[in-house]
Amino acid sequence: MKRHAIFLAIVAFSQPLAAADLLQTYREARANDPVYASARAARDAGRENLPQGLAQLLPTIGATGFTQMNNVDIDFRGVAPPSSRDGNTNGYGVSLTQPLFNWQSIMAYKEAGFKVAQAEAVFGQAAQDLIVRVAQAYFDVLASQDTLAFIQAQKAAISEQLAQAKRNFEVGTATITDTHEAQARFDLAVSQEIAAQSDIEIKKRALQQIIGKLPEGLAPLKPSTVLSPPQPNAMEQWVAGAEDQNFAVRVQQATLEIAAREIERARAGHYPTLNMVGSYGKNSASISTIGTVSMGTDSTSRTIGLQLAIPLYAGGGVNSLVRQAIANEEKARQDLENARRSAALAVRQAYLGVTNGMAQVRALEQALVSSQSALDSNKLGYEVGVRINIDVLNAQQQVFSTMRDLAKARYDTLVNGLKLKAAAGTLTEADLETVNRLLGTN
Repeated sequence: MKRHAIFLAIVAFSQPLAAADLLQTYREARANDPVYASARAARDAGRENLPQGLAQLLPTIGATGFTQMNNVDIDFRGVAPPSSRDGNTNGYGVSLTQPLFNWQSIMAYKEAGFKVAQAEAVFGQAAQDLIVRVAQAYFDVLASQDTLAFIQAQKAAISEQLAQAKRNFEVGTATITDTHEAQARFDLAVSQEIAAQSDIEIKKRALQQIIGKLPEGLAPLKPSTVLSPPQPNAMEQWVAGAEDQNFAVRVQQATLEIAAREIERARAGHYPTLNMVGSYGKNSASISTIGTVSMGTDSTSRTIGLQLAIPLYAGGGVNSLVRQAIANEEKARQDLENARRSAALAVRQAYLGVTNGMAQVRALEQALVSSQSALDSNKLGYEVGVRINIDVLNAQQQVFSTMRDLAKARYDTLVNGLKLKAAAGTLTEADLETVNRLLGTN
């Protein structure tokens, strides 16, 4: 176990001194991730539903103005000589319409509030997804870096074993088989090292897609990290919270409310509408004849009144819209139920991922101790001639495989903890800060 701690310390200190931590990486992603930016713009667009809905209940005011030149030629058919009249007409007007009763507009305004809530929930889900995506990509890079470090350390250990096998063969205390076995393991380690280097590049590019730049260095997980169980440590409490607070559930709840009001909007096609209307206008006209100027006329009009519109028959279209809206409401209700079940499933999976992950970490920590002891015993047995080279190589491989699996189990457990809170609808930047405190070199 002491060697394991030393190795993890070497891996940690091999990181750049100015390595970015998880919180810094998340803030860069929040500023540069196009998926998050798209969701933010969609939320801003969704917020505009409320003033648009309110606008349908407020008065509308319009103004018009005009000017026109008039030229009229008149032929009196022999009774009098033809004459021409010229002039111009000017005018302007202002009109106002105030809805007094329009059930469709009232329902549209009520819908608007739920559309805003829907947009906010979609954005909230996108914000949580960003945290999870950043953490997953971040720890994927760390896992790839650890894998490469373990492979390189294993290659160095195999190289030492290969050199020892060659020396033993030269002095006649071992067969050429030991050398061939060690050489084969060394060549395999070289191949694995190349694959691991490629995997690191791929994982870094995946993180680059989120943060907008290639990460230079990332802060590693502290060697002394102790994982904590979820709080509360009861699966069904998490499930109960997720069925109401999960953002996908909130989206479908808003969708159901919108669908219910769509039914009322459709039925309003049978209802009368009542508006108050008013107008003010002024016209000025003047006409002149050849040699004679006639007087112009000015007129001013003022009107105010009520307009009642009663729909009588629309070809059955309103009834069809009502049936369609009812079907859409049933769809929204079933989608809500599916969202609740999906949220419950996601919570259970993430919860088990955390609890089982912690158990796996403890088991792998114990397995590492046992593997290290087995390696030490095989090395000693090889030196005294009771073990062969392949035994030592197998023991070495077991140690480094266990170290790799242990590191991966820790990362997966941390990510599952974030996924658990995301499924419950409670994941915030503060949770990321808690994980971020586990990063460092001491």
